[in-house]
Amino acid sequence: MIKRVASLALMAGAVAMSYAASAAPNWEGPGKPQAVFTVLPNHGALPNGIHPAATLTQWSGGFTDLTGKNITYKMAGMDPSQSNTDTHIKTIIIPVVFVYGASNGNKTFDPTAKKTAGMGKLSVIKALGKSPIFDPGADFPSGSIDCGTSQYIDAFQRCNFWNGVQTNTGYHTILDATKVKKLKPLTITVSSAQGGVINNPFGSGVVGTMDINAFDSALNSYIRSNSKVITADVFPLFVSYDIFLTSGGCCIGGYHSASGTQTYGYSTFVDSAGSFSQDVSAISHEVGEWMDDPFTNNHVNCRDNSILEVGDPLEGKTNYGTFTVSLNGQTWHPQSLVFLPYFGAPTSTSANGWTALHNDLNGGVCPGQ
Repeated sequence: MIKRVASLALMAGAVAMSYAASAAPNWEGPGKPQAVFTVLPNHGALPNGIHPAATLTQWSGGFTDLTGKNITYKMAGMDPSQSNTDTHIKTIIIPVVFVYGASNGNKTFDPTAKKTAGMGKLSVIKALGKSPIFDPGADFPSGSIDCGTSQYIDAFQRCNFWNGVQTNTGYHTILDATKVKKLKPLTITVSSAQGGVINNPFGSGVVGTMDINAFDSALNSYIRSNSKVITADVFPLFVSYDIFLTSGGCCIGGYHSASGTQTYGYSTFVDSAGSFSQDVSAISHEVGEWMDDPFTNNHVNCRDNSILEVGDPLEGKTNYGTFTVSLNGQTWHPQSLVFLPYFGAPTSTSANGWTALHNDLNGGVCPGQ
């Protein structure tokens, strides 16, 4: 079973590595590299005046799980049992540039640079706009049920709440990728104590590493500095290229969190075929989890998942739970996600009564249910 980091506040550690002149080293920190995603707890309200009054479009629901306990949740978008139209959430894609000096790799990983995504001359950021995360041109089935031709996470959510959507067929939650000229990429110069350049433990080429707590601090400083644009009704999605975060051990492909009412997500885009976090796999994982648990406090009664994380149960599957989608002349690798019945909700909730988009768990529920 792939390790999941539940809380990282007390787990930060320096990354100690040695560097050969001719090649990047392998991971030399504590523990064998493991492919993980994580979530950071809500950091609490930002200082007064940082954000003007704004609210993420959200709805509340609940169910009685298999143990008889009442589960309540808040999710991004509108209630599928009540809404029969599009809901649009402004999404700002923020590139994160990682810079490593002579002491820890002497390399820059820039998602805005051309020819970094395996799509001709496109950068990672421009390629992302042509991916199933934001381009609504791919069709997503769940067995015999068609979730819809739409953005991937919207299609997943439609089948997650199929009992409502089969009546409210016009239901959609659309992420509107918005370019803001005033926002510059978040550029981080990584110290040798925070990380370095290593050989990709899951594929070819090299990747950069950085301690997650140091990174999250820089990310939140960026949000505070741009609070006139990044407000609580906006979903800021930070995206890096060929980067894995660390928390003592390696390797974290992404996480989501919140500071009070300001939600946010981070994911990496790795261009090595077959690697953990290949193209949009980490991004689909974190965006899906953000939509279903934006404030990281939808608690469930599962021994493998204390909160409603719809990606974690499948990350340990073959190919890290990914499947292939053809769109815009490319093959993408989003990750499959679990439905509410995995957490003990009635099977009448989801498409086919399944516990995952592609029945990846053969109807299995979480430990504890």
